[in-house]
Amino acid sequence: MANVDIEEMDSFPLDRDEERGAEERGPEEDQGGCCGKFHRSISKLLLPADFHETYLERSNCRPPPIFIILISIAELSVFIYYAVWKPQKQWVTLGSGIWDSPLTYRADRRWEAWRFFSYMFVHAGVAHIMGNLLMQLLLGIPLELVHKGFEVGMVYMSGVLAGSLASSIFDPQSALVGASGGVYALIGGFFMNAVVNFREMIPLLGVFRIVGILAIVASDLGFALYRRFLSDEVGLKVSFVAHIGGAVAGMSVGYVFFSAYNQKLLKDPRFWLCIAGYGVFVIAAVLFNVFLSPAPQAL
Repeated sequence: MANVDIEEMDSFPLDRDEERGAEERGPEEDQGGCCGKFHRSISKLLLPADFHETYLERSNCRPPPIFIILISIAELSVFIYYAVWKPQKQWVTLGSGIWDSPLTYRADRRWEAWRFFSYMFVHAGVAHIMGNLLMQLLLGIPLELVHKGFEVGMVYMSGVLAGSLASSIFDPQSALVGASGGVYALIGGFFMNAVVNFREMIPLLGVFRIVGILAIVASDLGFALYRRFLSDEVGLKVSFVAHIGGAVAGMSVGYVFFSAYNQKLLKDPRFWLCIAGYGVFVIAAVLFNVFLSPAPQAL
């Protein structure tokens, strides 16, 4: 396979339509139709005014937001598998059976390294998965239309890993299920995008975005804290720390990817600063789990 120089890659693929005459373009491709109107709305929502024209020149619905759609389908499929083919005591709130899943993160099985990622596919009930799917689709689709699947995927997965590692350090006796780490990474990146570009956006829109994000985070985190400390559910408790770990990852890694629109990341010192900080955290968390974790290991 040929080597690819990342420095030579644009944040967006070049629009091949630039090589064709205007007479060959369809109405949607000339920023008309539903697709064009949708892209104009997305550009106003997520990008400063200086970037609107550049984005609209290159934007199209090809490729579609494939990453966030595929990851949502996978999470829903796993939930249906455990709810239907492996029935629990309750369908609305899955019982203790999910704690025995090879996908669930459990501190006593932390040597099974895939669990630090695979826990995102397992959810504790209908409300849990519907909330996560709704949030990641509402945020992920617009973000992926602007920044494409690689950037969104990197931010999402960095939040998933940061969530499980943070939980293993600060709440080591709890299990972990759900895609909240990835969802909160998107929220963190979206929040930083709103803050950094606030002056370039419509003021009322900027305020609405920030207040809306804070309201969603407060309600969801409040429910997670209730489920962790006040719920009477039997069995292992679900950690809430993944929400915080994912949000921090999104506000760092997501800040770079979502604010550096149409710029070469390898030339941006913020990119290397965030990558270095994230790498130090991952290494420290791995060492903690190997040598210092108070949680026992299952035989």
